[in-house]
Amino acid sequence: MLPLERQKRIKELISERKHLKITELSELLNVSEMTIHRDVKLLIQEGFVEKTFGGICLAPSYQTSKSTNTNVCVLCHKSINDKLAYRLILNNNQIEMACCTHCGLLRHQQLAEETMQAICPDFLTQTTISAPMAWYVMDTSLNLGCCQPQVLPFQWREHAENFVKGFGGKVYSFEEAMQQVSQKMNGSSNNCCSDC
Repeated sequence: MLPLERQKRIKELISERKHLKITELSELLNVSEMTIHRDVKLLIQEGFVEKTFGGICLAPSYQTSKSTNTNVCVLCHKSINDKLAYRLILNNNQIEMACCTHCGLLRHQQLAEETMQAICPDFLTQTTISAPMAWYVMDTSLNLGCCQPQVLPFQWREHAENFVKGFGGKVYSFEEAMQQVSQKMNGSSNNCCSDC
């Protein structure tokens, strides 16, 4: 495949998916990651894509109204339920919404330093809390029917530990939860949701 054909294909893929990792593009197009980096560099200069941690995303100026729709998850495109929504406030003052903490943590990891603030609702009180300051429960017997592995946020570690006593699971800090979700997703599938 010629460089122009690859770049055209990358544009098509990023237009569909909005976010892609360099490793995914390398596998999809059957070329080295270095080749992808060269192709992507031109698309970044063109302003079509922006660099993210380990990948690229569609530049905001090229995003359609569907992709900026706050009623669907920025990662898995499921409908957003405010009781579970995870919000990322970016350095450019844009807000991205994820359907749940699972997708929120994955997207937060993708955006890394582009994120100015992240908030989510406390699972028990439904009050808005700072995601990096929260405690997270995973592997609980309670299933909310959203993305897997399921992640439940709590403002207080004590509340998370008490929840685990009744419903099982394990308590993680923000960094630990982000790492756990990423590891479990890399070990099982490339899709963020069990039913995506």
